[in-house]
Amino acid sequence: MFDILALIPGKKRQASNGWYSFNAICCHHNGGHRPDTRFRGGIKTNGPNEWLMHCFNCNFTCSFRLGKPLEFKTKKLLNWLGVDDIQIQRWNLESLQYKDLLDFYTPTKPNLIRFVEKQLPEGELLDKTNPTHKEYVDYLINRCIDIDSYPFMVTPNDVGRNKHRVIVPYTYKNKIVGHTSRYLDNKTPRFINDQQSGYVFNIDVQHNDWSVCILTEGIFDALSIDGVALMHDDISDEQSKLLASLNKQIILVPDRDTSGLKLTDKALEFGYSVSLPKWETDIKDVNDAVIRYGKVPTLLSILQSATNSKIKIEMRKRQIAKGL
Repeated sequence: MFDILALIPGKKRQASNGWYSFNAICCHHNGGHRPDTRFRGGIKTNGPNEWLMHCFNCNFTCSFRLGKPLEFKTKKLLNWLGVDDIQIQRWNLESLQYKDLLDFYTPTKPNLIRFVEKQLPEGELLDKTNPTHKEYVDYLINRCIDIDSYPFMVTPNDVGRNKHRVIVPYTYKNKIVGHTSRYLDNKTPRFINDQQSGYVFNIDVQHNDWSVCILTEGIFDALSIDGVALMHDDISDEQSKLLASLNKQIILVPDRDTSGLKLTDKALEFGYSVSLPKWETDIKDVNDAVIRYGKVPTLLSILQSATNSKIKIEMRKRQIAKGL
């Protein structure tokens, strides 16, 4: 098909998580926006024939997946990049022809949960070299989060609480399906989420060759160990179906509080393993452990403590509960 990165003019910066940032070409085409000069465009690729594009300035979003027809906004982006309509139509036809072949050779599978594509708030892609982003960079570093591991957004030009927040986009199959805002002003609520039913955070980042998926409650717990997050203290049936689609051993590491310990019962019902490592009593969740011990020692302790034994889990829960 076509290499979207080769079509984009100018310099591109690659992050470790597969996202490329560049000067977005869409802003001045959408009206009301100046041409981007701050690398606010972002593209995440999943192999040569699948990608998601999002502009963190004008909020333009489009995507492509081989076997699917080219969407209207994808065609607009290609036009802006100088591709003529005839070539776009050829690529659209090639993609549909691939779908016909795929349908012929691939057995039918039941549809998984579908999520509605959503827009993110207008903001800037986090840039550790930008002095106005220091507040957000310091916050993530203090939580031992790799800044280059995820396309965090910030809104330093907003007013009120929104000036002091880190926005974490939610993606599923390379589409934006929601987000959370983590406010840094020590007021409540600390998080405001736009989460669709059944969604599991960070599921797109799970590699096919990983045999284990570590399941946590909080977003920053997941980000600190490359795991996934429920974003609440329960596991819905929809979330369990999404997790089952990974075909991995699921290891729940709950928060060290009453609701977190109760969550272990639900995990066992779904056939998950549970890990309750012997961390110090003031460690309340996975992110606390990463801050105290580091990422690799925390991961090792989680894997070594994982078990399906209800008796062992109940014994550890009682030990932890004594310290609450």
